[in-house]
This record gives sequence, structure tokens and C-alpha cells, in this order.
Amino acid sequence: MDTTIVIFGASGDLTSRKLVPALFSNFRKHRLPEHTRIIGVARTPFSDEAFRDRMREAVAGVASGPFDETMWTAFAQSLSYLSGDGGSPEFAAQLALRLAGSGHGPAAVVYYLATAPDLYTRIIRALAGASLLKESDGQGFRRVVIEKPFGRDLASALALNGDLHEVLSESQIYRIDHYLGKETVQNLLVFRFGNAIFEPLWNRNYVDHVQITVAESVGVEHRAGYYDHTGILRDMVQNHLLQLVTLVAMESPVVFEADALRNEKVKVLKAIRRISPEYSARHTVRGQYEGYRTEEGVAPDSMTETFTAIKLHVENWRWQGVPFYVRSGKRMAEKASEIAIQFRRPPTQILDVAAGRTELFTNRLSMCIQPDEGIHLRFLAKVPDQGLQTHPVDMDFHFRDSFVGTPLPEAYERLLLDALNGDASLFARSDEIETSWEIADGIREGWESDYAPPLERYPRGSWGPAAADDLLGRDGRWWIHDCTPHGTAGA
Repeated sequence: MDTTIVIFGASGDLTSRKLVPALFSNFRKHRLPEHTRIIGVARTPFSDEAFRDRMREAVAGVASGPFDETMWTAFAQSLSYLSGDGGSPEFAAQLALRLAGSGHGPAAVVYYLATAPDLYTRIIRALAGASLLKESDGQGFRRVVIEKPFGRDLASALALNGDLHEVLSESQIYRIDHYLGKETVQNLLVFRFGNAIFEPLWNRNYVDHVQITVAESVGVEHRAGYYDHTGILRDMVQNHLLQLVTLVAMESPVVFEADALRNEKVKVLKAIRRISPEYSARHTVRGQYEGYRTEEGVAPDSMTETFTAIKLHVENWRWQGVPFYVRSGKRMAEKASEIAIQFRRPPTQILDVAAGRTELFTNRLSMCIQPDEGIHLRFLAKVPDQGLQTHPVDMDFHFRDSFVGTPLPEAYERLLLDALNGDASLFARSDEIETSWEIADGIREGWESDYAPPLERYPRGSWGPAAADDLLGRDGRWWIHDCTPHGTAGA
């Protein structure tokens, strides 16, 4: 089937750093449909050749190995460029002529919206006005991939969903969250539902609590102007962290199919206890790294949070009473993303008592999403020739060691291929987006109330404000750093 990928916002950073390199990688692996064309769209004037040269430079710059010039030459023939206002009816008519002029006819089209969010509705309406979104039997498909952020609160997400549903069916809409394209995130599903030994323990009877950390060592950098109006709650928690919560907490779908999988994720989101404003300071922490207000594009009196830690509860039979601690921040000590499942202590600690230990041991399962992708299982072992003295040890799995010569692909490789193949399993459905915004809006409401936790400063290169440690400390717990090269693991 002849396929065309139209990338709106093609002059931007996302296209050159992620989208075109991912498409080129799929091309090298012979995974793109035959006769695939890629049309870049943006206001910046480029000729086809200039656009190809720009993309070649970008792809060569991110290549992990020697750049394959022969493959690029073959791939570059599929690239072309169209300059104009992607949201205008005149441009849509021009695009329609380009699509119709392929010689084969536009059998299948994927529109990728890598633009500013305020252009989404304009572009969609212009495409609809030119009949570029209509599907008919035997004539291929029309799909739209929409980058995050999908709205900035529940009201705007509802409005955007309403605009989309006026001209598109839900099956045509692919709301992307690149985190779900990571191999290590997908491996969580395989780990849980492909191994019989863990699922019986994956519940409130055996799990003490769950921690999810997504930490970045960099600051806001070139995104400061955008970020100062967004903050970590909207930028990370509403999408990435809540997505990880759903994958940890969900029930197994009856079949591994998009709607069945997303149904289970929505059930988790709906089961999350809402944090009312009066409990905001007890269950949430917000912080801002030192020097943030001096970043270019940031207001000198900014109250935007660059760190948050939140205590959540999933109120269902499996997880009732088990806290989920999630945190994310910028300018942290390490770049790391991990999920830690802390199991309950054994009913008796006879070995600890016999060994004179005062700190009681618990088992722990840590899933390292990045940078050291893998899984650590922590258990107790006897120290040789030391009586009943014990010591915690790790059983480790690392992708780089077990799959030598098979590097982990970029998340966008998988997601772009899924959009082409019509598999929406790793894309968010409208009710999933709306429910996650409802949770985030509730937290934001507390932060704007008289019960708000203070915005605490924290040093660059730290693990956030002291209040984040207190959030767990009040429960007799501490943050875990099993997946960071220089972090200190909790006991």
C-alpha cells in the first residue's frame, strides 16, 4: 500500500532529532511500507534538497555507529518539503495536490502534528475542509498523530478532544507519549504477564509500597519559555508518571489488543484517590531548583515547580492500602527512571535478630527504565563462615548483557511503526487523557489553595527538597536509588 507521512512542524527540533532518525532506522530495517513518502511541512522556506541536507546532517549527528551513506541516499528520495501555513485552507488545498500527484494516489496517510499545541485544531480543521481526513473502504486510511502536551488542563483537553471528534473517529487519533515507546517500559508488561512467579505477589498482601522516579540531571535549557508556563506536574506527572502507575497497577487484559489494554489502564486512573486541597501539603511536595529564576525566559518571581513528589493510592481490591510514591524533577543528582516494588517484611525476622541486626530487611524488585536498562531483584543471603550473619544481594538482568549486538531502539521507532500499522496499544485514548488531567487538576487546585505546600528551593545536583524525604519518612520509608550509578540504595 502506498503510504505518505506528513510531518507538520518539520523545521523543528523534534523532527530532526527524533522523527526522521526514527523513520530512517525503520527504513534501514526494511520495516516501512513500500513506496513510503515523507513530506515535511513548516513555514520556514526550504527546497526539497535543502530539507534533505538538513535531515542528513541531523541523522548523521545522532547515529550510534558509522553513518550508512548508501542507505541514506535511498531513503532521502522519499523526503520532500512543502512550505506554508499548515493551518490555512489554501495550504491544505496545496497539500491535497501534492498528495494526489504521487502517481500512485494517496492510499494511506499519517499526519504527524509536531507543532505548537495551539495549532492542532487549526491544522485538523484545514485538513478536514480539504477532505484530507476522509476514509473510504478500500482506499487506505487517514490517521493523525498528536504530540504532547494534549491540553494543559481538563477543560482544554476536553475542548481539543471535542474538536478532533468532530472530524475524526477515535480510531484515527494517536495521542503519543514517547515514554510508552521505550523498550524497558513495554518490558514491564511482559515481565508481569509473561512470568507466573511474580503475579501472585503483585498485590496488597505482599507489596508494602511502590516508588516511581523520573529524574533529569539537566535544567529547562531552551524550553524555559514554555516550561515556565507549564511546570513538572503538567510536563511529566500528568502523562509519563501516571502512565507508569497504570502499567504497574493494571489487571491483565483478556487479549493484548489496544482497547482491552487501554480499558485496564483507565480503570486504574479512575481508582486513584483524588487529593483534596486540605490534604495537599500532606500528600504532595513541590520544589524549584536554585537558579531557576535566572534562566533565560523565566520570570524573576516565578512560582513554577521543577520538582514534585506525590503520594497516591489506588483504591481497588489489588492495591487498597498500598501507597504509590511518584517523583520527578530537573537538575537532580542523576538522570534516571526507575520503578521500585518494595515487598513487605516477613512476619518474623529471626535471622536479623540472630545476627544482631537492628534494621529489618525487605525484598525489593527494581525495574530500571534508563539509563542502565534492566531489572534488579534484591534478596537475603547468608554470609559464608559468619554464623547466621546475612547480607542483601542483587540478582541482576541488563539488556546490554543479555542482548549483545541488539541496541535498544529509540522510542519513536516503535511508535511511528505502530501508527503506520494501526496498533494504538501504546497511544492514549480520549478517556485516558481526560482522567489523568482530572487527577493533575485536583493536585493543581490544592497548590493554588490556602492549603498549598510551600515551593521549596533545592540545590542543583541533589535529589530534591528535604520535604520529599519527609513525605516518605512520616511513613517510615525512604527513597530508593537502585538504578543510578552513584545513588545510594535504601535498605
